[in-house]
Amino acid sequence: MSTWFQRERKAIETPPEEERRVRTEGLWVKCDGCRATIWKKDLEQNNQVCPKCEHHFRLSAPKRLELLFDEGGWVEHDSELASSDPLGFVDTRPYTQRLRDAQEKLGMSDAILTVEGRLNGRSIVCCSMEFAFIGGSMGAVVGEKVTRAMELAAEKKIPLVIVSCSGGARMMEGVISLMQLAKVSAAAARLDECGVPFISVLTDPTTGGVTASYALLGDLNIAEPGALIGFAGPRVIEQTIRQKLPKGFQRAEFLIEHGFLDAIVHRRELKSYIANALDFFLS
Repeated sequence: MSTWFQRERKAIETPPEEERRVRTEGLWVKCDGCRATIWKKDLEQNNQVCPKCEHHFRLSAPKRLELLFDEGGWVEHDSELASSDPLGFVDTRPYTQRLRDAQEKLGMSDAILTVEGRLNGRSIVCCSMEFAFIGGSMGAVVGEKVTRAMELAAEKKIPLVIVSCSGGARMMEGVISLMQLAKVSAAAARLDECGVPFISVLTDPTTGGVTASYALLGDLNIAEPGALIGFAGPRVIEQTIRQKLPKGFQRAEFLIEHGFLDAIVHRRELKSYIANALDFFLS
C-alpha cells in the first residue's frame, strides 16, 4: 500500500532568466580601467569616477554643466538650431533618421549645449559637448553654436569655457562639417583680440576636427586624467608610419609630457581649478 503526499503550497517560482536580467540591469558597471565591478549609485555619487582606480567615465553634457555651474542653473542659448540633411546622406540608414533618433533619446537638438551662468559667482559662457549624440561629431550646427558662443563671450566680455567630447567632424555633412574648423578658429582669433579668456577642457575622447580646431586653441588647455586626445586614431597612424606607437600614446599624460597641454585636472577639482585660473586671467 502506497501513500501519496500532495503539496498544499505552490512551489517557489523562479522568475524567467529575462525577468531576472531586467531587474538587475544597470545596477552594476564594470570599470574600463581596473575591471572592477562598481555599484552604479557609488559611481554616480563620485561624479562618474571609479572609486578604486580613479578612471574617469564619460559624463553627459547636462551632467557636466551641473558639475561646473553654481546652484541656480543656467540660461541656454541657440537651443532652436538643428541640423538638416544637405547631402541627402544615407549609409546603413538615412542621416535624418539618425538625427531624429538622437534628438528623441537625448532631448537635445544637436551634439552641444551652449549656456550662460555663474561659476563660483563669476558669469561665464560655456559649451558642453554630448558624445552620445552621433559621437559628439561637429557638423554645421555645432560649428555655428561654438562660433556664436565665442561672439557672445566677446560681446559681453565674459570668459568662455568649452568642454570637448567628440569623435571629430561629422562625415554625414561632408565638406560642410570641415568648413567649421576654419569658422570657429577665426572666431577664436577674434575672441583673443578682445582679451576675453578662453579655457578649453578636453575629455575622453577629443579627436579629429574638434582637436584640430577650437579644442587646442584655448588660453588654457586642460584635460581630465586618461583622456584620449588626438587627430587620427592610433591604428591609422601605425598603419601609415609602419611603426609601433609608444605606450599611452594620445592619452592626456603623454600629451602633457610633450607640451600639448597645460594641465591635467581631476574631475572633483575641475570647478575650483577653472575658477582660480579665471581669477588669475582677470586679476
